[in-house]
Amino acid sequence: MKQFLAALSVIVLIAAGVSIALAISQAQQEEKRLKSDLEYRSILLAESFKEAIEPNINKSEKALQKIVEKFANRERLAGLVIYDNQDSILLLSPNLTKESLAEQQFAPFAMDEDTARGGFATIDGKKMYLIASPMHEDQSVIGAVMVVQNADYIAARLDEIWKRNLLRLGVQIFLIVAAVVVILRWLIFVPIKSIARSLQSPSETNDGKGGAASWFFSPITKEITKMRRNLMEARHAAQEEARSSLERLASPWTAERLKEFVTENAKDRTIVLISNREPYIHTKKGNEITYHVPASGMVTAVEPIMQACGGTWIAYGSGEADREVVDAENKILVPPNDPKYVLQRIWLTEEENKGFYRGFSNEGLWPLFHHAHTRPIFRKEDWIEYKKVNGKFAQTVLNAIQKKEKPIVLVQDFHLALLPSMVKKSRPDAQIGIFWHIPWVGPESFSICPWKKEMLEGMLGADLLGFHTQQHCNNFIETVGRELESLIDYEQFTITRHDHTSLIRTFPISIAFFNGNEAEADYTQSRKRLLNKLDIDATFIGIGVDRLDYTKGILERLKAIEIFLTKYPAYQEKFSFIQVASPSRETVQKYREFAEDVRSEVERINARFQKGTWRPVTLLERHHTHEEIYELYRVANVCLVTSLHDGMNLVAKEYVASRNDEQGVLILSQFTGASRDLKDALIVNPYNGEQTADAIHAALCMPQSEQHKRMKKLRAVVRGYNVYRWSAEFLKILLSLG
Repeated sequence: MKQFLAALSVIVLIAAGVSIALAISQAQQEEKRLKSDLEYRSILLAESFKEAIEPNINKSEKALQKIVEKFANRERLAGLVIYDNQDSILLLSPNLTKESLAEQQFAPFAMDEDTARGGFATIDGKKMYLIASPMHEDQSVIGAVMVVQNADYIAARLDEIWKRNLLRLGVQIFLIVAAVVVILRWLIFVPIKSIARSLQSPSETNDGKGGAASWFFSPITKEITKMRRNLMEARHAAQEEARSSLERLASPWTAERLKEFVTENAKDRTIVLISNREPYIHTKKGNEITYHVPASGMVTAVEPIMQACGGTWIAYGSGEADREVVDAENKILVPPNDPKYVLQRIWLTEEENKGFYRGFSNEGLWPLFHHAHTRPIFRKEDWIEYKKVNGKFAQTVLNAIQKKEKPIVLVQDFHLALLPSMVKKSRPDAQIGIFWHIPWVGPESFSICPWKKEMLEGMLGADLLGFHTQQHCNNFIETVGRELESLIDYEQFTITRHDHTSLIRTFPISIAFFNGNEAEADYTQSRKRLLNKLDIDATFIGIGVDRLDYTKGILERLKAIEIFLTKYPAYQEKFSFIQVASPSRETVQKYREFAEDVRSEVERINARFQKGTWRPVTLLERHHTHEEIYELYRVANVCLVTSLHDGMNLVAKEYVASRNDEQGVLILSQFTGASRDLKDALIVNPYNGEQTADAIHAALCMPQSEQHKRMKKLRAVVRGYNVYRWSAEFLKILLSLG
């Protein structure tokens, strides 16, 4: 009995301790919330009163008194006090006295520091919150207005919380005691008594060998033996299943495996991918039509998926020869040299392209989502074209899936935020996923967009919304919570609006991992040949590969190289940096200005440091093939990725994948999504030129063993989570929602 009471006491004490701890935490959180809310509302009131009083400060005392009395009867407002710049009280509410306020120094401090000052105090035996805000005339402090708020309700609220929790604790203790008594009585004591009684049954009739006991334990022993055997078999099966699962997860995702996955899970359903940028651009060289792949992280990531899965890719035809190679339905099989899927092109007028692409997308949304210190520009006429072009894309998609059952629609990036909702309204059976390739900012930043609600409504037409990082997911959900009336499930990360539920998930995009097989002798020869071709004479090579875009931190990178050569002069004439800068959005004024700034900076740095045939920076301002970029990666001792803000940045992963020799060092901006995955890179703040310069020095001085160790880990990350696995995970979740 003593053991029973001791066990019961321990259970009750634990339950009481947990309940009291939770009550304390709840009370502390509630007190913090109430105080924060009171302080916030008091500041708003003070500013509101100040706006009403400042213009009338030089009027008669009677006029000021009317203003004070006007605000005197507000809920929880204990009073209002006006001070002159000599710390003397000019006017105060009738229910306050000068004596009760004599020791309060909030107003003098506020005027001395020219900023609002506040805090809690006891006045006439009551808990109050006081906030004083200075008043100005011609930028001079002429006095202060102080708001006095009743704070007694906070203590009352905390008392209520404690009473409710103590009552709940009493009920819980009663239920626990009752449950323990019932469990011990009927589930333990009674069965044990029964077993003991059976064990104590006469055994003499069984030759004095305890026959009754043997009879009782015999079936128990058999059952225990049987259970043990079953458990061992189940454990073995579980181990085999776990080992099999691990092997499946560890095995690399390839184009063939993705194709099998899609065939098995999507069956014969149509896959339609939509983006603004097309994967192949056809141009003319004389009378000959050629093509090139645009410099785009989205294309780099998504194109291998389409090659593996097939389907239709709908995109804007931007090439001068694009119309000449398509059929009557504006379609062409691609890749041109080994067709795997259909590219269907959409044509835009100059006015549509100007408003939709150059205007709203690149002068509005791009700087808004990248925090690149470039002011977003939003024009109504651009928004009109943006909606119009999204509608044109949506109609093309609807035509493409007209006779298809439960089609899979994959929307790419910020150019087509309205498209999911447009398609969903006409084809609710379509399974729609949108992947946002750029960052998603917080709700305060996004609120700048004049058509924020329409954009969110458009995106929530998708069944699955994918972002690079969890922070981007959090920002999006918080934004929707601020801007739209919807049901948000923070546990499942879903948003339900108008009876449609959208799932929000993180999918850090990657690349199609490749392994070079170049022999060391071939590599040495190709390095020498490439550097001779570029007229570069240096021992150490750095590489940067970007579009000419102000978010990529190219100017900051060049400044860091200048600091590096100044701080470590021994590397002058030994280190050269190659900046691949693919032309981008040349029709946008801000991009033309940025390109000119980059050229000027390269010329300035070269003029400062150049000696003989050596120059510190080589600018390659043209489009390059993947093969050309791979060669450049292979000769670079260090790769600089210094984006000011980037959703992922696949250049970092491409450099890692190219280094099958497990040499070279990656310097990576902390403001890229890739920095969450590639932790063995040298992580820098691109705005800190000194830090980046020191990282370059550390990279060039790093022993080969350390380079090997870091690069091996980086390659394992990129190999383990490549674009095929990314695509499989995205499609698997999207298909599970159907």
